[in-house]
Amino acid sequence: MRSLRSFERQFRRAGRAGSGPRMLAEETPVALSYNGVTQAVMMATPSDLEDFAVGFSLNEEIVATPADIETIEAVESDDGIDLQIRVTEEIGERLAKRRRAMAGPVGCGLCGVESIEEAVKPRGVVTSDFTLAAADIAGAMAALTKVQAMNAETGAVHAAGFWSPRTGLAVAREDVGRHNALDKLAGALARNGIDGGQGAVLLTSRVSVEMIQKTVAIGSPIVLAISAPTALAVRTAEQSNVTLVAVVRGEDHEIFTHPSRITNGEIADVA
Repeated sequence: MRSLRSFERQFRRAGRAGSGPRMLAEETPVALSYNGVTQAVMMATPSDLEDFAVGFSLNEEIVATPADIETIEAVESDDGIDLQIRVTEEIGERLAKRRRAMAGPVGCGLCGVESIEEAVKPRGVVTSDFTLAAADIAGAMAALTKVQAMNAETGAVHAAGFWSPRTGLAVAREDVGRHNALDKLAGALARNGIDGGQGAVLLTSRVSVEMIQKTVAIGSPIVLAISAPTALAVRTAEQSNVTLVAVVRGEDHEIFTHPSRITNGEIADVA
């Protein structure tokens, strides 16, 4: 299934009317099924689906390592894509029991949670001692912008990337859903054996609590984001020992939690 499609449209620019094609991002239902049982259905861009399957499985704590996944098959239909993920028998039985115990459907960003407490709890504490120079923040975000091929054509796709001073932008993934882009990134890192603790996660979206939870699952100690965080995201980052840097605009940025990981000088007070 194609990730981009061309549509004819009419437009008005600078007071002049016209018509012509425009590329749009595809959005399709993607089911994540484990040993024949569907765990979640996400609206996603149909690209990098194996990364999506692995990253979602890791970030949602369905599996502990990629080795717990035996096979992945993407089955297309007229209505969407079913990612048929074969996991170990023990994990499959646990998921089936959990599915039977669930009283209702689950939401987009918090798939499979069964209580309010589970939805907001921290996913652990990041222990990495990785640090980042303040002067590198703008360059890291600029590098992510340069590789957003789908967004360059459509203006409607989020991205998540992984950057370190040693490798630069090591991996980046795009999707119409910000959660999906981060899951795809997590899967790409795991499948390529890249240590999530030795770099920063870059986001082109606002930072919600789910984005912090997924970053913790990756093991990254620093999040850089273009947009602002929610209050709960800040509290969760503080509890999880994650350095949250948001509202990155060129050389400007705001550090909300654990600022000691951002090195090279103090931020001057401004009126």
